[in-house]
Amino acid sequence: MELFEAIHGRQTISKVKQDFVPREMIEKILSAAVQAPNHHKVRPWRFVVLTGDGRKKLGDVMAASFLDRNPATPPEGLEKTRSLPLRAPVVIAVGVDKPAEAKVIEIENISAVSAAGMNILLAVRALGLGAIWRTGEWARDAKVKEFLGFAADQYIVGFIYIGYPEVFPEPYVRQGFEDRVTWME
Repeated sequence: MELFEAIHGRQTISKVKQDFVPREMIEKILSAAVQAPNHHKVRPWRFVVLTGDGRKKLGDVMAASFLDRNPATPPEGLEKTRSLPLRAPVVIAVGVDKPAEAKVIEIENISAVSAAGMNILLAVRALGLGAIWRTGEWARDAKVKEFLGFAADQYIVGFIYIGYPEVFPEPYVRQGFEDRVTWME
């Protein structure tokens, strides 16, 4: 797939099949992710790939955390939360390392990891897969972070859900750049 076709054709695919995605494809996606630029070559990204029972375990952690915050929730009310990671056969949690050197600025690490996330989305598109990048409360949840191996003060920039699309939605044209740019010549 040509680069501009991948960029302009990329869109959120929220409904994917539960079909198995081969590890080789996931590794190819992760290899594309780490091609993102990063200042001082610190490689600030951390990826946690959840497949199979890993997704179920994440769902259990989410449900337990939700119950801690909402103790009156009946068990059947937790099933929606528990099933969130099961929406796709692959979930990649994308996290950011804290700067280890004084010369490294945290926003640069966050920006680099966000670029890695975009590379994931473009690689997914190029491979004929679909993805949706989600953040929300679970990216900030202490129990979720702990389960995934992140420190409480680390950022998770998102969870990228990946699978084979049920259908590719009709392409849509995004608004242009023209009203968001100033030219200084």
